[in-house]
Amino acid sequence: MRFVRAVAVWLALGILLCGGAARAQETKTGNSGAAANTEAAGPELPNAPTPQQAQKVGAEENEQGKQTRRILGIVPNFRSVSANAHLKPQSPKEKFTDFAQDSFDYSSFIFIGLLSGVSQLEGSTPEFHAGPPAYARYYWHNFADQTDENLWVGFLLPVALKEDARFYTLGRFTAGKHNGVAKRAAYAFSRILVTRTDSGGKAFNFSEVVGSGAASGISDLYYPSSNRTWTKTGQRWALNVGIDGGVFIFKEFWPDLNRAIFHTK
Repeated sequence: MRFVRAVAVWLALGILLCGGAARAQETKTGNSGAAANTEAAGPELPNAPTPQQAQKVGAEENEQGKQTRRILGIVPNFRSVSANAHLKPQSPKEKFTDFAQDSFDYSSFIFIGLLSGVSQLEGSTPEFHAGPPAYARYYWHNFADQTDENLWVGFLLPVALKEDARFYTLGRFTAGKHNGVAKRAAYAFSRILVTRTDSGGKAFNFSEVVGSGAASGISDLYYPSSNRTWTKTGQRWALNVGIDGGVFIFKEFWPDLNRAIFHTK
């Protein structure tokens, strides 16, 4: 089950990173407190910005479409854009840059290494045999799968069809209305079928659906014959789309998790 393996690896990596990030934050907080004690006594500062300050900061971030470039300091988040942001269309060069960052970022090599190790332990492709040579086979197959899908979904089809490959979050508030967890999760997962165009409109997400299918078909060229059936190819297609939907959900709620972990007491 490639989906289960991928989720398990990401969760394990996320837990380790959360622990390290939390310890770093505690150290930072402790150092800040020590520095504050050396200063002259004065009015106590509020723990949170005023509503006016929060509104100003939110407006500035929304205007620029800012989000953290990485999740937990390591996972790429280059194509995520804050809710209601209005950005100019990306050029083909910018779309290629996003594809390259997603595919060749150092964290991608780490994730593929972990996923390949789990695949080898499970013996998911017996034709690869065992030992270091088998791990190398698992590694380059997983790397080819990921890079090929990113190429179609993030660059080739978005350029050809003039679709915006960035992920726009819904956020907690839209036009003054509160968005619940279920609504936001459903919205995020639906982005596998709905996307923005370069002109700012909405369209069926051909880049995601067709691109994932194309990548799954191309993988038949380098996988053993037992993996080249219509059923196996269709399973890879469905799993690729499903995993992307899960990633969208995680990215939708990442700003909330980021504030909860790092910016509030």
